[in-house]
Amino acid sequence: MLKDRYPYYLANQAVFPNDDLVVTDKYSGEPATRVALADAAAIDRAIAAAVAATEPMRALGAYQRQAVLDHCVARFRERFDELAVSLCIEAGKPIKDARGEVTRLIDTFRIAAEESVRIGGEVLPLDISARAKGYSGMWKRVPIGPCSFISPFNFPLNLAAHKVAPALAVGCPFVLKPASRTPIGALIIGEVLAETDLPEGAFSILPCSRDGADLFTTDDRLKLLSFTGSPQVGWDLKARAGKKKVVLELGGNAACIVDADADLDDAVKRIIVGAFYQSGQSCISVQRILVHESIYDRFKDALVTATKALKMGNPRDDDTFIGPMISTSEATRLESWVQAAVDAGATLLCGGTRDGAMLAATLLEGVPRDQKVCAAEAFGPVAVLSPFSDFDAALAEVNDSEFGLQAGVFTRDIYKAHRAWDVLDVGGVVIGDVPSWRVDHMPYGGVKDSGLGREGIRYAIEDMSEIRLMVLRTP
Repeated sequence: MLKDRYPYYLANQAVFPNDDLVVTDKYSGEPATRVALADAAAIDRAIAAAVAATEPMRALGAYQRQAVLDHCVARFRERFDELAVSLCIEAGKPIKDARGEVTRLIDTFRIAAEESVRIGGEVLPLDISARAKGYSGMWKRVPIGPCSFISPFNFPLNLAAHKVAPALAVGCPFVLKPASRTPIGALIIGEVLAETDLPEGAFSILPCSRDGADLFTTDDRLKLLSFTGSPQVGWDLKARAGKKKVVLELGGNAACIVDADADLDDAVKRIIVGAFYQSGQSCISVQRILVHESIYDRFKDALVTATKALKMGNPRDDDTFIGPMISTSEATRLESWVQAAVDAGATLLCGGTRDGAMLAATLLEGVPRDQKVCAAEAFGPVAVLSPFSDFDAALAEVNDSEFGLQAGVFTRDIYKAHRAWDVLDVGGVVIGDVPSWRVDHMPYGGVKDSGLGREGIRYAIEDMSEIRLMVLRTP
């Protein structure tokens, strides 16, 4: 269902200057389509157009912004199957996961449409002393201005949507660089936006090489940079971003605690999903599994059995659970991490085999905590198990990480749930489920090397706007 060629979008218009970017089918490895690639001059024109669109975008009424978002929701529903298949091809995402992401894309734009008409402010009494008698104040939020967005390969639709939809809701023009390996989803979003009457320059969607993308980071005309991707790249971009606000959604090695009172069958079912959905290529994929020693052996046996039963193969088949990783090089990297852990004394419980970009779902135990497969972000279908005897020690082990995005805790003890919420140094604690769970209006983001700021439409709107105060003196 992919077209032979896709344009990029510059100042709302489809542009076909070339077809230099080849997008491959991640399962077959064969070319699937070609995409126009933007150069530095095109990016510069896009930023200039966004600057010119700043005031027209601010002038849009809330009902007009909502209408644009409602149009997107309707068109995404109409093009549901096309969007799902594009994800399956360009990202290698199993078709069931791809349909799930399209559903979330629709949710994200629907939530943004709702939020666009309730961006409020506050009346603020100022007469806190005799000096301030007769003074009152009020504040409102105004759009921050032109925004720069860089989105990753693993959720080509919904992680672009988490930047684009709040920008449209609040009235910010933007330039978006989608991942070069998976640009099609973002370009279909651009195709839908081009059907609306947004002011000229309101959006540009520009696949480009990493070397040519410097203006997305360094150009001072842009007022906010929102990046989702690896910590190494994200922190480097922040260092070069100048005076603009920076929001980073980076990596993780998410942990999940399974306490003695957990429902084992439920925990196994959920951790299978959390660790291995879309081949573990999620920043909140379950990577570290800490299980109470009293149930460790039973849990391990059940999890290994369930993991071995997962079907690996063509992502277009409905019963495929494990598809390809994004590239053979990434699968090779993770295979080497698994082997390094085994060489360091870990036990391979299942998996560990690779065929091209396909890496079998892999479980390890006894992994030294300094091994990359435990300490770094695996970003693939690999998880490590370890037993614990003391709940507080398990919390400390979860915190023993450079990252802090989300954590999961399977417990029925309300006091332990609250303790985990108090103690875990992460952006979100999920009780009774895996850290991989997310719904698109909740605040989402991390601490430590996992990033800065929060996504979730309302929270992104706060980042993409500024408070403007008015003080009123009554003589």
